Amino acid sequence: MLTNDQIAQFHEQGFVVAKGGATPAQMAALREQLDRWTAESREQSANYGETIDGKKRFDLEPGHSAETPKLRRVANPPDISEAYAEVLFDAALVDMVAQLIGPDVKYHHSKLNNKYPGMETKVDWHQDHAFDPHSNDDVVVSLLMLDAMNEENGCLMIVPGSHRERHSHYQNGRFVGATAPEHDADFARRATRITGEPGDVCLMHTWCLHASGANRSGEPRRLLICDYTAADAVPLQAPQVRSPHTGRIVRGQPSRIARLKPDIIEMPPVYDDDSFFSVQETKTGTGG
Repeated sequence: MLTNDQIAQFHEQGFVVAKGGATPAQMAALREQLDRWTAESREQSANYGETIDGKKRFDLEPGHSAETPKLRRVANPPDISEAYAEVLFDAALVDMVAQLIGPDVKYHHSKLNNKYPGMETKVDWHQDHAFDPHSNDDVVVSLLMLDAMNEENGCLMIVPGSHRERHSHYQNGRFVGATAPEHDADFARRATRITGEPGDVCLMHTWCLHASGANRSGEPRRLLICDYTAADAVPLQAPQVRSPHTGRIVRGQPSRIARLKPDIIEMPPVYDDDSFFSVQETKTGTGG
């Protein structure tokens, strides 16, 4: 569970890193399942598997091959895995989220973001609320480390206090899922690099600016990401990648009200791309 100091840090800086997001047995089951999915991806040459909205569940980085698999994302893994459902609905990390925005908490969506050695995928600066806006911003993004995360393997970078900022994710009238590049140097200067060990979890406010670099190490960096909302935070549009579990109460009780927070929110399109990575790639025509 989170200490009072950790809870205070989350509300002041917009994020906190905690130990024990899942048990060692749960972590082993997550990694075993992901290893099987990665092995299966060797037989594929393009994105594959379907979610309930018709998008592909398994997203491959350009250059993927049987010899060098580059499975960079799995959308909503609890839809097809009991191990992932157990962690994202019942593990300790959910209790931590409830301490921050509970007692009543809903699951929204989840994904695995993988950076294997030799992969070039990086993530440009953005805020998650820009992709899935809600009636209020009691939304926590949990990032469970399946491997050690450090600067060499493309760790997460977060700008402390940026959950109070609002930035456009449009360029030239088109939604690109990233903030304007002229801010990149300032964000990098202000950023904190999030490092940790397997089982550590970073709990991040939905408005926090964050990014990550490519994996330049010889070790994988795999991250299980899940968005949780307060029960009275109501989506303003359909999720970008829907799950049959979207809206599931994971702690507390459902709410019959929608709590509205005054704000000016830029609405994104519901994009057809299989993943967020494809949206950012269209900005530059490269890897983001």
